[in-house]
Amino acid sequence: MMAPGRRSSTFTRLLRHGFTDPSAAERLLDGPELSLVRDDPFLLEALGATADPDLALHGLVRLLEAQPGPTTARRELLDTLIAAKPLRDRLLGVLGASAALADHLARHPRDWEALVMYEPRDLHPGVEEFERGLAEADDPVALRVAYRRCLLSIAARDVCGTTDVADTAAELADLATATLRAALRLAAAAAPDDAALCRLAVVAMGKCGGHELNYVSDVDVIFVAEPADGADEGKALRAATKLASHMMRVCSETTVEGSIWPVDANLRPEGRNGPLVRTLSSHLAYYQRWAKTWEFQALLKARPVAGDLELGAAYIDAVEPLVWQAAERENFVADVQKMRRRVVENIPVSEVERELKLGPGGLRDVEFAVQLLQLVHGRTDASLRSGTTLNALQALAAGGYVGRVDAVQLDDAYRFLRSMEHRIQLYRLRRTHLVPVAEEDQRRLGRSLGLRADPITELNREWKRHAAVVRRLHEKIFYRPLLDAVAQLAPGEARLSAKAARERLVALGYADPASALRHLEALASGVTRKAAIQRTLLPVLLGWFADSADPDAGLLNFRKVSDALGKTPWYLRLLRDEGAAAENLARVLSAGRLAPDLLLRAPEAVALLGDGDGGGDGGTGGGGSGGLQPRGRAQLEQEILAAVGRAESVEKAVTAVRGVRRRELFRTAAGDIVGSYGTEARPAEADQGALVDRVGAAVSDLTAATLAGTLRAVVRDGWGETLPTRFAVIAMGRFGGHELGYGSDADVLFVHEPRDGVDEREAAQAANRVVSEMRRLLQIPSADPPLLIDADLRPEGKSGPLVRTLNSYAAYYRRWSLGWESQALLRAEAVAGDEELGRRFIELIDPLRYPADGLGEDAVREIRRLKARMESERMPRGADPKLHTKLGPGGLSDVEWTVQLLQLRHGAAEPGLRTTRTREALAAAREAGLISEEDAATLDEAWVLATRVRNAVMLVRGRAGDTFPSESRELAAVGRYLGYGPGHVGELLDGYRRTARLARGVVDELFYGG
Repeated sequence: MMAPGRRSSTFTRLLRHGFTDPSAAERLLDGPELSLVRDDPFLLEALGATADPDLALHGLVRLLEAQPGPTTARRELLDTLIAAKPLRDRLLGVLGASAALADHLARHPRDWEALVMYEPRDLHPGVEEFERGLAEADDPVALRVAYRRCLLSIAARDVCGTTDVADTAAELADLATATLRAALRLAAAAAPDDAALCRLAVVAMGKCGGHELNYVSDVDVIFVAEPADGADEGKALRAATKLASHMMRVCSETTVEGSIWPVDANLRPEGRNGPLVRTLSSHLAYYQRWAKTWEFQALLKARPVAGDLELGAAYIDAVEPLVWQAAERENFVADVQKMRRRVVENIPVSEVERELKLGPGGLRDVEFAVQLLQLVHGRTDASLRSGTTLNALQALAAGGYVGRVDAVQLDDAYRFLRSMEHRIQLYRLRRTHLVPVAEEDQRRLGRSLGLRADPITELNREWKRHAAVVRRLHEKIFYRPLLDAVAQLAPGEARLSAKAARERLVALGYADPASALRHLEALASGVTRKAAIQRTLLPVLLGWFADSADPDAGLLNFRKVSDALGKTPWYLRLLRDEGAAAENLARVLSAGRLAPDLLLRAPEAVALLGDGDGGGDGGTGGGGSGGLQPRGRAQLEQEILAAVGRAESVEKAVTAVRGVRRRELFRTAAGDIVGSYGTEARPAEADQGALVDRVGAAVSDLTAATLAGTLRAVVRDGWGETLPTRFAVIAMGRFGGHELGYGSDADVLFVHEPRDGVDEREAAQAANRVVSEMRRLLQIPSADPPLLIDADLRPEGKSGPLVRTLNSYAAYYRRWSLGWESQALLRAEAVAGDEELGRRFIELIDPLRYPADGLGEDAVREIRRLKARMESERMPRGADPKLHTKLGPGGLSDVEWTVQLLQLRHGAAEPGLRTTRTREALAAAREAGLISEEDAATLDEAWVLATRVRNAVMLVRGRAGDTFPSESRELAAVGRYLGYGPGHVGELLDGYRRTARLARGVVDELFYGG
């Protein structure tokens, strides 16, 4: 008797052999089914070699229990199991990897005999062998049983390592081919009259067509039919449709033996909306006139497999030339850009990290890359025209279209990921591409792949490593051969011809491939360390450029920046070593003209794009806060005033001020672009309003700091530390509302007040001289963008004095002020100069902009009249009003005048309305019940969108504009900034019109009708 607490020697041996539940295993081994062999050392060793010893043992006991005539049949199985190692390894290997096949064996207990011995032809069976295995199936149920029996032999070769993953996938495709033929045979036998009327060909697509099928997958097909001799075409097509439908049901319907797999015909012309069966001429007409690029990509894998194979071959011969002309189609580049966008967003968030097929670094990345290169280069190189991913990858490497090392790494990664996918599906014979979460499932999966020491840890490490390889290479393989072609560093290596390189660049969106190749040659040729780093960076950068609306501009700008900073030691090191810098730079350089222009005026600002503080090595001046987060006004003023204090002259002082402004404009623009486009590590900013607010606040703060610094420089140069008059700058318009865009002027009022004992004329002369000097210095032509100061909102407009005393303002507003001036003052805010004078000016105008009794009806009518006149008189000739972001219906003016009317009417009673900011005032009106939540949201959305469009136009064109660009690339770039992918410009314009139309409806009700 065993002592309490002691473990039996069997228990210990079971643990050592990989059992996770030794107690249960010990009971099974002691049961009557295994009584004859429980002490056999080979059995325990074989069980321990399986993916899941517990599962294998349980399956074996079930199989023994199910044997007919328990004594004889069970003894036969056990004797063969112990005596024949090949059977032992195959049978237990399958039972340890697949609960579903264990279920099949329990239902059909004599099917184990299919694993007893293999003839040489059985080691690599093809369609013919599988057809023999299915030949006796005369109904759908028998076909399922025979199919599983054949699948059993494929799985046995797979789990024992007799075949590799590519051979297994090919065998599964051959078994599918034999099954489709058997299903069509059953359908024809059930309707011989229909079969006699038509010739029906079944063309395999997808993984079946590519000879790389999974254990459980939809089998994609296309049906082609022609009338039999003398038959009517209409009747023949109806007959063929019946046969095809019946064939699909034979495979797909659930019976007592389950189903085989779904047959999916949705890749046919017009998809599920099109006829199931077409004639060859009908197929051809569709592909010639209507087919999209993805449909030609799908046809890469087309292969006739069942029915009339001669007709199937004729179909392939007819469509194949069209496949290899796809890259010449007008919309190929836009289609490719759309296809290259991963479908990760369609995967539930909880599943993205477990997706083997569609997730980042998944199987789809490899397959797409290979297929795209086939479409581009297969036109002129027939060796690339394979439907099998790994064969095509090998051919691409042999032809120099993909680097050999990259091809080997992708091949290894693809094989590992497909092996994972196969073993995951084999367990339950269910269609899934998700890596399981449960530890016991991950343990079984790891052990099935030969990872035995620490299966879970090793599995996750290897999976992540291979996925990382795919993520890193799936873009690079497009571009690295381009660099090899221009650098020519490895004599004897196969490389792209100049023609092939140009073809690839065109296919990836480059409009001027000859210039692009010259830039690549200039950047990457030679044996210097700089060229070597560029060859490492460029494959990734080129992919990011190609993801933009203007890849050519991105590459050209990168060359300019690299030429300017090429001898600077930190530049390439920053791009190579800091994760965000290279991608941020690529986005910024290819998103339009403004940001690259700002950067090229002082290329060292590229340091802002890194993960660090943006100062230091980059010498960007001031060494302020890093990255792309805008800096606050206090921090900006501190840096600017310090620079002014160090300057030797007023010109140098304002040059320093403008240099800071240029750098910070770049920081803001770059942050806006990166936030709008997103990066691989961080998705695009979802809150469009937050992006608008960030830009508006950053540019407004920067403008205020610029004016403060320039004011200090001018005063110090002319008067020392103290001006004879107190002087303040009042921001107006978008400046006062913290809503400036990149191309906005600074709308201001200037106010002064003579100091004690100073003559008023002397004070006025000093104030006017300050204004004149500020405007001159901020507009001197230089490498830095000018800042235009606009004082036209002052009393009497252009006819009135530029600067007034506080008392003069008070007198004017008391006697002459017009309604529009009160409205304009809603945006007034003191931003520079004497703080106390600025505060007193605001106190002076508050009663005007927030009248105690609100607005009378006459004043309201006058505001409405002015607004209507502005709409009719100021709209530019030839502009489409529906797309004019400022003056068009539902544009900025509509929203702002509506909000400002609410402020004028209710600002005195509602403190929340006393703000210079449009969105804040709109939110306050909603909180006060002055506007419904729905109407407020409609106006806010329209205002944000119109502001985003204006910002986008400035970023893309480098100059301000209130309408969408007419040039196609510029319009596409605006669309990309706003979140519309390639080919969706129409949706962009329709979306703007719809948003503006809804907003105009609210304006008509609240502004004109309220």
